Amino acid sequence: MKNFIKSLFISAFPLYALVISIKTLLTNSFTLHNIGLLVSSIAVVLFFTMLFIKPVARTTKTLTFYSALISIGFALNLLDFNRDSLLIPLSIALGWLAYLTWYSTFNSRDMSVLDFGKKLPEFSLENTKNEMVNSRSFTGDFKIFIFFRGNWCPLCMAQIKEVVDQYKELEKRKVDMLLISSQPHKFTKNLAKKHQVPFHFLRDINNQVALQLKIIHKNGLPAGFQALGYESDVVLPTVIITDKNDKIIFADLTDNYRVRPEPATFLRIIDNYKG
Repeated sequence: MKNFIKSLFISAFPLYALVISIKTLLTNSFTLHNIGLLVSSIAVVLFFTMLFIKPVARTTKTLTFYSALISIGFALNLLDFNRDSLLIPLSIALGWLAYLTWYSTFNSRDMSVLDFGKKLPEFSLENTKNEMVNSRSFTGDFKIFIFFRGNWCPLCMAQIKEVVDQYKELEKRKVDMLLISSQPHKFTKNLAKKHQVPFHFLRDINNQVALQLKIIHKNGLPAGFQALGYESDVVLPTVIITDKNDKIIFADLTDNYRVRPEPATFLRIIDNYKG
């Protein structure tokens, strides 16, 4: 139920801020109250818009710039003693706080299956030719598994773009790069076609591997995205690096979907590995 509420929240909150922005602009009244509302609501709209216009692979946990704008907007509302109500500016401020501290975080992730030094369990995935491939069939000196939420997630797409830009360095180190999502295959095929690199673009059918590794995110898809062809259950953003014997030498199970490791971290882990 909590994840379902989150999926509704992440679709409704930016839309709510957009409606408030437009409604306030249409009043043509520049009181402190309205200016404060505009600053706060536009800051929310700007953040979510920029995620899609100029995707980034990671952000700070507190999103300091946007948080400061929203705080300034709320303060302006407090200074306007002629305001009718603080309900709307308060709802924007509390919505932003909920986004930072409640929606963005994954509490109590189960890391037991992916502890350092353990052997990664064997599993099967579907490749872009609709063939089932076994995780043990890749023969590189190292394997990097990036479990991403789907093409709809701008942070995931930015993270993959970063890794694609480093593919020559990964090739030098004889790394098999596996990009894994449970999204319908047409999206994964489009992603592979877009990047044209010697990576393995794979599908986790019905999230079977995510369930096996305990990295499933029930109802993790923002409400409404199902209309685009995506499924409600997704994977928690996860990166796993194994050696040629499938021993886990690195696992990033982030507790915040906006905070992810950089490719430089992968290269450093591999370069420093002593076997």
